[in-house]
Amino acid sequence: MIKINLLPFRAARKRENIKRQITFYLVVVALTLVLVVVTFTKLTSKASKLKAQENAITAELATFKKELDEIRNLEKRIQEIRTKLGVIKDLEKGKTGPVLLLADVADAVPRDMLWLTSYKEGGGKLTLTGTAMDNETVALFMNNLEDGAQISTVDLESATLRDIPQYGLKVSDFILNCTISSGESE
Repeated sequence: MIKINLLPFRAARKRENIKRQITFYLVVVALTLVLVVVTFTKLTSKASKLKAQENAITAELATFKKELDEIRNLEKRIQEIRTKLGVIKDLEKGKTGPVLLLADVADAVPRDMLWLTSYKEGGGKLTLTGTAMDNETVALFMNNLEDGAQISTVDLESATLRDIPQYGLKVSDFILNCTISSGESE
């Protein structure tokens, strides 16, 4: 029988297998490193783009904050102006209110039949004291006052007859309590 020594062939095959495995592992490691480097580069690029975008948004936000502060200042000024306009309106109302009330009282007085001797206004109340030719004139005056726009109710506190001997007349002294209307007719 012939004996063939296969050991060098097997040893050469083993060496070749080891070389293949080492080459395969080196290729896998190299590909992994390339993959890691590419991924790192992409992530770094993406991070820098996001950082740039964040900086742009922060700058835009700063301009919006300036505009927002400006808007808040304008709103404060608008509120101040509205307050001032309200005060002016109240002053004008206070200026014309008594004038209109006096005009209503003057229009309600029957000519040459009634004379007012006292006029007191305060707290939404008006007290009128005067002298009239008779009680019917006082009643007419009360009706005229109620028909005016500034006075809502008129109450007779007292009415007394008084003699004036030098003229031979009897006159009626009266006191009226009136409630001033709070609503305006605009």
